[in-house]
Amino acid sequence: MLDNVARTTPRFAVRCSRVLFSPWSRFTLLVVLLSAGAVAVLLFEPQKLLTEGRPPHISGGAAVALFAVGYGVCAVAFVPRPLLNLAAGAVFGSQLGLLASVVGTVLAASVSFGLVRFLGQDALRPLVRGRWLKAADGQLSRHGFRSMMAIRLFPGVPFVAANYCAAVSRMRWGPFVLATGLGSIPNTAAYVIAGSEASSPTSPAFLIAMGFIVLTGLAAAVVAWFKRDRFGPR
Repeated sequence: MLDNVARTTPRFAVRCSRVLFSPWSRFTLLVVLLSAGAVAVLLFEPQKLLTEGRPPHISGGAAVALFAVGYGVCAVAFVPRPLLNLAAGAVFGSQLGLLASVVGTVLAASVSFGLVRFLGQDALRPLVRGRWLKAADGQLSRHGFRSMMAIRLFPGVPFVAANYCAAVSRMRWGPFVLATGLGSIPNTAAYVIAGSEASSPTSPAFLIAMGFIVLTGLAAAVVAWFKRDRFGPR
């Protein structure tokens, strides 16, 4: 009897480990983590720390670093980046605000990419079906850097959705992070400048920043219109 128990115990442990580390178990953990982050943001509203100014006893580089970390956490938890970028400009001005926003953007993108790549890719890749999904997956997998650069330069694809799609594809982490960091600068800078000049809405800097935001949005819409046949249904 003891021999039977000894043989059964390892088998049971192996089965439990297979269940715990199966693709759908890891995907369930991913959903729980993201849901918990979203609920935490709704309940505790940490974005207020970004929009209402830094604590008075923190200044200089420490304040910028703290803001960047808070930015990353909030962006992962689905707080819209434009609001965070405007807050960065209002709190730090255009230069330090841009630095904090870009670092926070890269941090948020890296965390989102890592979570989905390690917890969700195996479960989600079999669901990549249909012409549009296969075309998008192939584009990101084969031409990851330039595809992500285009996504970041021209708004239209939500930040979080782009992170998840890249993670589910076979795109490598290095090109993803580099394209995110470089491609996010122009649009992020426009929002940061708009935030820093919000008290002077008729100033040239504010008007140029808002004009850039509108133009890039229109450009993204035009590109999506002309590419619709490529990704649309047959």
